[in-house]
Amino acid sequence: MNTLLPEPAPDFDQPVAVLKHCHGRIRKQLATLEKLLVHLPEYGADEQARQAASAVLKYFDKAAHLHHDDEEQDLLPMLRAVAQGEDAATLQALAPRILQEHKDMDAMWQDLHEQLAAIADGSGTQLSASIVRRFVQCYQGHMEREEGFVAPMALRLFGPEQMARLGGAMRRRRGLDEPAASVTPASHAAPTIGERVADLRKDYGQASLDESDVADDPVAQFARWFEEALKAEVNEPNAMSVATVDADGRPTSRIVLVKQFDARGFTWYTNYASQKGKQLESNPFAALLFFWSELERQVRIEGKVERTSAEESDKYFNSRPLKSRLSAIASEQSEPIASRAALEEHYEEVARQYGEAPPRPQHWGGFRLVPERIEFWQGRRSRFHDRIVYTRQEDGSWARQRLQP
Repeated sequence: MNTLLPEPAPDFDQPVAVLKHCHGRIRKQLATLEKLLVHLPEYGADEQARQAASAVLKYFDKAAHLHHDDEEQDLLPMLRAVAQGEDAATLQALAPRILQEHKDMDAMWQDLHEQLAAIADGSGTQLSASIVRRFVQCYQGHMEREEGFVAPMALRLFGPEQMARLGGAMRRRRGLDEPAASVTPASHAAPTIGERVADLRKDYGQASLDESDVADDPVAQFARWFEEALKAEVNEPNAMSVATVDADGRPTSRIVLVKQFDARGFTWYTNYASQKGKQLESNPFAALLFFWSELERQVRIEGKVERTSAEESDKYFNSRPLKSRLSAIASEQSEPIASRAALEEHYEEVARQYGEAPPRPQHWGGFRLVPERIEFWQGRRSRFHDRIVYTRQEDGSWARQRLQP
């Protein structure tokens, strides 16, 4: 009745991923419970029904309460200790509800336990539809609240030490030994950091991305994700990698800040005589990449690059802080200079020359990438990520399709 293969569990060094993995297992048991409700009137307590009832009993008797204890005894108290402002207000509203739901679900489980035990041993065939439905609805709403608010808050607020503390408590609650410290044989040198990097991995599981969830227009979809990145307080959500190609076909990349995006494209400002400026002059195509690790998301954007109008460049230049405007004049970006002192001396000369109203230099202005391809990537468990790509058609419309991970 439950034919889904078990998904490999993350280790306890990723405690939030473990909590979400528990949710996945709970959802499978809830689905089995609902199927059992349909199965019993027609087939009674046959072998399939007995096995299904036993599986549900085993999980909720032995594992589900551990998940509740993780939250009540560790996760929620640890969040209360560090949450401030809006996070603290959200937690104050959510925590009492979460704790009450634990009590409600435990009470419903006691009623279901007796009925499932009778089905499992073949002595009964009754399963209350009303209790099952309330139990499933309560659990589903409970998990959605935790995944929508509590888990993202923990990922944002907890550092490595707090994650280790949470994971250690969860491990001990399950009667598991702490991982043994690695011992390096005397005859073998310890692996270098370059070798250890292969063991660094994080399993994703915050969200999913489906064709039915995305906007018809990729810029509208980007705006939706960008707004969510702002609300999640992603570090530098407007930071993007800009990759260009030189005259020999060799790629280079760097991080810049997007300053505007709309139906026309994605705009940033720079020195036209810089390395990227020169490369775009000879090859006006580029690729942008936004990576929002807190949301386990990235957006890849490719297209042709054009300069913004002088009026747009003037408007943005004059909106910048005075020192930033002076720096744009003083720096011959990407060109060598003898020392930091020489750079600062040149800046002082420019400041004395232009005062409070420096004009925009002709070599400084905006680039706008007009997108031809935009891909949205949502991290998923076991590297089975969601990828949806938009491709601009000849008539200006967008075609959309899913890509394999």
